[in-house]
Amino acid sequence: MKTRLIKNAIIINEGKRFRGSILIKGQFIDRIFKDGDKLPVADLTTDAEGHILMPGAIDDQVHFREPGLTHKGNILSESKAAVAGGVTSFMEMPNTYPQATTIEELEKKYTIASLNSPANYSFYLGATNDNLKELLKADPENICGIKVFMGSSTGNMLVDNPNTLQDLFREVKLLIATHCEDESIIQTNLQHYRQTFGEDIAFKYHPVIRNAEACYKSSSMAVGLASKYNSRLHILHLSTAKELALFDSNTPLENKKITAEVCVHHLWFDEDDYEKYGFRIKWNPAIKSKADKEALRDGLKSGLIDVVATDHAPHTMEEKSRKYFEAPSGGPLVQHSVLAMFELAEQGIFTKEMVVDKMCHAPARLFRIKNRGFIREGYFADLVIIKPHAPWEVNDNSVLYKCGWSPLSGTTFSNQITQTYVNGHLAYDNGIFDFSQKGMRLRFDV
Repeated sequence: MKTRLIKNAIIINEGKRFRGSILIKGQFIDRIFKDGDKLPVADLTTDAEGHILMPGAIDDQVHFREPGLTHKGNILSESKAAVAGGVTSFMEMPNTYPQATTIEELEKKYTIASLNSPANYSFYLGATNDNLKELLKADPENICGIKVFMGSSTGNMLVDNPNTLQDLFREVKLLIATHCEDESIIQTNLQHYRQTFGEDIAFKYHPVIRNAEACYKSSSMAVGLASKYNSRLHILHLSTAKELALFDSNTPLENKKITAEVCVHHLWFDEDDYEKYGFRIKWNPAIKSKADKEALRDGLKSGLIDVVATDHAPHTMEEKSRKYFEAPSGGPLVQHSVLAMFELAEQGIFTKEMVVDKMCHAPARLFRIKNRGFIREGYFADLVIIKPHAPWEVNDNSVLYKCGWSPLSGTTFSNQITQTYVNGHLAYDNGIFDFSQKGMRLRFDV
């Protein structure tokens, strides 16, 4: 096995920052050296003097659009963007065509990833109102979780039958990840604004149509069911201050049964940004008030919120630029999520140690991912090197997403990702990709 030494780096890992070096042997981190230790001779050496070295980020919520929606993106294009952005592992959602609501369809996605993805991968099995028996077949060592849309969704993936929800929370032993918005509240609001404005509604009304009440009603229902049946519940993309009251900041993450995620866009944008960005920042759940954004930031710092992800969801610009009712929700973020969070750290909102914790360590702990998410001897060498004090501007011409645009275009970042290693393999090196080795299927401790 070839060895590679990454030396003289500023290592950020497990709440600490220190100057050190790492020896990679094959797929794994073999040794960690502190400044002053005698370094071995390796087959390859990277001098990371002045650069930050961190574990690869783990994004627990992406939509890579394959199969069936590949005009928007595919596993190859979006995982390529992920690797360039320092995301070495992803968990992808089931609302593709066909939907991944059976083990058979799910395994087809794993096959596609095994042939194409430069990043490590896992896929959620989707819940419907009538596939509980299929969900119970899922292997908790090989599948990240069950996805439940408790709100607006595509086709039959809106799980709104109370009896089905009770059965699901009672019987499913895997982690249950939920999209929580109450459909009845949303439809009532939609009807009101359609009657008021007709078909041409301004995008600024998105957060009052998909409001905090809709989010809280659904999230509180999910928490109630999980508490009743002692389920493992993970609520995705929190968007409101009100929902934070549902979570616990005192229990260690490994012992939590109910956890929460926040996405980069809900930490970055607020409702004042609709005037400038319009359809580019139409997401579900909606970006809401500045007070909500500040509360989410505080909730992340206090431990009420456990992980940061993207909900990366590419659509073509032609699709997004339609009028409100026709423009799909979602946007691409996975190429820029780590650097966006680092930018918030540069502003003093978070620390870089906290960013690494919430994007690398916490997802590994929460999902019980085997041997990833940390810089530890014996762990897979999923690593990212970042050059600080290297300003550059995001623009649509430089994105790697198949959809060809970014909601962060025009933003200047203070840091640049120079290298990404996946399972010890240098997959990205200063704009050059080497996908001769593919990513691996994530494995989970039961």
